[in-house]
Amino acid sequence: MPKGTLAVTPQDPTIDRASMGMRLRAVRKAHGLTLKALSAQTGVALSTLSKMELGQVSIGYEKFAAVARALKVDIGELFGAPGSAAGAPAPTAVHSVMAGTPSYRGSTYEYRLLAGDFPARRMTPMFGRIHARSESEFDDYVRHEGQEFIIVLSGKVRLQFVTGEVLELAKHDSAYFDSSVGHMYLSLSRAPAEIMVVMAE
Repeated sequence: MPKGTLAVTPQDPTIDRASMGMRLRAVRKAHGLTLKALSAQTGVALSTLSKMELGQVSIGYEKFAAVARALKVDIGELFGAPGSAAGAPAPTAVHSVMAGTPSYRGSTYEYRLLAGDFPARRMTPMFGRIHARSESEFDDYVRHEGQEFIIVLSGKVRLQFVTGEVLELAKHDSAYFDSSVGHMYLSLSRAPAEIMVVMAE
């Protein structure tokens, strides 16, 4: 294992596409929305939403965020993060253990949700592993509401914007940017680069 790489054990609660799809379908139905209505509210194509629910396609963060916003749920609910018990006092702090946090492997990135059980979160912190190495691996640049902070934990990252701007970030370099501007992360290192990213709306 390359120096600085975080270990991921076989016991990690990795969410497969089918499980994520079933969770999404259950949350959508609980909110009384049809796929057509959800598509209209999120801007995600109806065919894509259908494939998401059937576990036939990997989902990027921007689709997670759009669906969670439309359903008025925390994105952690789609990941299956445990919530606070009804009537329980809000915690002062929550502790996340990397090997025990929900993760999801998309085609370009692997996401690991951190502090998903903190109620009424205003930020979404995630550990990310970047598998993408070429712009051709993306259908389009990623865009979602809010702002984003990234710090590289290991490897080297190319942060590329639809505007043509490019930042190359080495270990411990960081960047802060407007997430509504089309962007993508590419790994420039031999092993997939690892990052800590925080999204805030």
